Amino acid sequence: MKALLRKEMRLSAQILSYLFIGFAFMTLIPGYPILCGVFFMTLGIFQSFQSAREANDIVFSALLPVPKTDVVKGKFLFTLFIELCGLVIMTILVLVRMTVWSNATVYTQNKLMNANFVFLAFAFLLFGLFNMIFLGGFFKTAYKLGKNFVIYIVVTFFVIGIAEALQHIPGLEAVNAFGFDSIGLQATALVVGVLLFVGLTLISYKKSCKNFEKIDL
Repeated sequence: MKALLRKEMRLSAQILSYLFIGFAFMTLIPGYPILCGVFFMTLGIFQSFQSAREANDIVFSALLPVPKTDVVKGKFLFTLFIELCGLVIMTILVLVRMTVWSNATVYTQNKLMNANFVFLAFAFLLFGLFNMIFLGGFFKTAYKLGKNFVIYIVVTFFVIGIAEALQHIPGLEAVNAFGFDSIGLQATALVVGVLLFVGLTLISYKKSCKNFEKIDL
């Protein structure tokens, strides 16, 4: 399994997948829908899948002396590696904004989503949706990419729109709390986001394994 993951990271992956992890630093941009950073990171992953498809990477991997489910696992592990790298950076930056820069004018006057645990919860959700919609959809055919990614884009920006709108709904202002205000709500949202990420990813992985087993390459 480690060999397949190394193959994904060294041979199948495009450099953009690694470079686009840097979009996690969008967490620091004031006056901008910072959840878009998640989309750009998934766009980098998409580029690797697109390049791998053109190189017949799936056929090559399936010809290796490993179970077909390991091919799926390798792709999922690579995707999770990129996502978790981005999430680690985002978490560090969120903590910086919640402590050192919690009272910075450029952030307190920001009308868009603030970087707090609720923001991280939505980031986890968006990555989970990517794993469910794009990865799950890809392994239905092990070839088609465009339709699944377009669906993911539509869903992603719909969710981003909801996330940005929540604070403007009377009674929900606390979701945009600064620093550690309303920490109970923030922590609950983060736990829910993590659970959704794990649940969506596991469901997608299991379905992908079953679907890929049925494909005649």
